[in-house]
Amino acid sequence: MSKRIAAKHKLDRRVGENVWGRPKSPINKRDYGPGMHGQRRKGKTSDFGLQLMAKQKLKGYYGNISEKQFARTYNVAEGQRGNTAELLIGLLESRLDAIVYRAKFVPTVFAARQFINHGHVLLNGVRTNIPSCRLKPGDVVSIKEKSQNMALVLEALQSPERDIPDYVDVDPKKMAATYMRIPEFAEVPYPCNMEPNLVVEYYSS
Repeated sequence: MSKRIAAKHKLDRRVGENVWGRPKSPINKRDYGPGMHGQRRKGKTSDFGLQLMAKQKLKGYYGNISEKQFARTYNVAEGQRGNTAELLIGLLESRLDAIVYRAKFVPTVFAARQFINHGHVLLNGVRTNIPSCRLKPGDVVSIKEKSQNMALVLEALQSPERDIPDYVDVDPKKMAATYMRIPEFAEVPYPCNMEPNLVVEYYSS
């Protein structure tokens, strides 16, 4: 069970956005913060506060990434040549749980982690139960034959709630998805406004 499942709606209300684009998000009805003081007028947020919120929102979007794991991902991005913000997004989208979610094999990124942990996913034909496993372009993610008729999978594939991005090629008949390429930030279908540049500022300050 994801550590954040019980608190994911609280994150929506804290940042004032529907982070995952889900119809059940409380932000659709109450666009103010959680708790008894949620409706108080907010003062101007400091630069650090904006950077922290951007980091919390991006980290929270990917479900169950710990602070340590997220910081490690940032350090990898920073150590590579190129735009650190773009590289960070590319690394996050290369995670196995992110690709399982993007392929619409499951309804949420939280479900993706659990689905992988329970051994329902194959990576290049080999059973893999590590959600944070980083994929390379050309890698193929598929669902075990015994798991292909699970209601969770069938409902997710048929859901009109979100589209499959161009960097993931899905074969619904084979229940397989090929990770085509590392995406640019502009290609990633975030349902809310993500600001990876502020995340870079947060770690650089």
